Amino acid sequence: MLIPARMSEAEEQRWVTFMLDKLAAQENKRVLGDTELSERAARLSELYFDGRARPTSVRWVTNQNTRWGSCTPAEGSIRLSHRLQGMPEYVVDYVLVHELAHLLVPGHGADFWRLLEAYPRTERARGYLEGVVAADRLPHLPAARGE
Repeated sequence: MLIPARMSEAEEQRWVTFMLDKLAAQENKRVLGDTELSERAARLSELYFDGRARPTSVRWVTNQNTRWGSCTPAEGSIRLSHRLQGMPEYVVDYVLVHELAHLLVPGHGADFWRLLEAYPRTERARGYLEGVVAADRLPHLPAARGE
């Protein structure tokens, strides 16, 4: 792994952690179908919300490039961005839990965030997604020769 010399030790550690997570995600490339995604959402609802969050549909979509997921509480529908496919399971689970919580609390107020406290990897998953966004914003340098 090549790392710019200008990176601080803390930045280097964050980058290495991010890249290791990314490699783990690539190794776990099995993509869930919509049916499996719905079943997973049902399990997560049971586990974290006592089954109270009941989506009518959960599916992957390819038209969400600025959001990881979305929910329409009035319809009970949840959509996850295809960009999540191949990411670590705990990240996909976080986005599902986030969207399931919107079925119970529509906004992002204090009650909503209290619901998300039930998912133990919320902060880690949010950090991972922030890292993905930050990495996407970095200038893409050509690969070094011999790679």
